[in-house]
Amino acid sequence: MANYPASFSLRTSGKGTYEITRQVSTIAAESGIQTGTITVFVQHTSASLVIMENADPSARTDLEAFFDHLVPEDTPYFIHTYEGPDDMPSHIRMVLTRTSEVIPIIEGRMTLGTWQGLFLFEHRNDPHTRMVTIMVQGD
Repeated sequence: MANYPASFSLRTSGKGTYEITRQVSTIAAESGIQTGTITVFVQHTSASLVIMENADPSARTDLEAFFDHLVPEDTPYFIHTYEGPDDMPSHIRMVLTRTSEVIPIIEGRMTLGTWQGLFLFEHRNDPHTRMVTIMVQGD
């Protein structure tokens, strides 16, 4: 079994979803692995990864609005607010989603569905540089 590690950084401009499908697909192809898995991991506690609808951007707009409603900023009982009112909400939003995704690779390609895309979900208001680490494993 072969292993192919890779990483890249992504600059966000604040809260929202940022599609990374193309970058991750390129790494899967560069690995030369035909059958296996690709694990994608974001190295942060205030950003996450989601596999989401990639054809209609309004689906992501609704997802973002839902999380703003589910975990609002300026919640009076939050103590961890050292970096501002979005500090604790960003951590909770990360916990409710995922920091990693594992996607099968068949015939050298990720097997996402027709309408699926892989997105970094930024939970902070301010721009950040996010590190994404990848491990492709297989034959």
